Amino acid sequence: MKQQISRLSPHQNGKVFGVMMAVTSLVFLVPFALLFALVQPAGKSGPSLLLLLLAPLMYLVFAYCAVAIGCLIYNFLQKFVGGIEFETSTDLDAR
Repeated sequence: MKQQISRLSPHQNGKVFGVMMAVTSLVFLVPFALLFALVQPAGKSGPSLLLLLLAPLMYLVFAYCAVAIGCLIYNFLQKFVGGIEFETSTDLDAR
């Protein structure tokens, strides 16, 4: 059965995606910060703790805003061009 998504929740989707991006940024940020701390030139300081705390927060805020704006645009445009279409089936249909 074909269905269309008629509305995306800007706040909920932005919240979920923002937290997901913040957590994902830690997966990359922590190893790179440790690597840079190991290979830094003598006398230079490594990445600051402020950067390690601020980067995931910035990812969260920017991802939330981008997804919320994207959802608002989708909600406006779907009235004119239709929503994202997908097809569903039950286990009985798959046999």
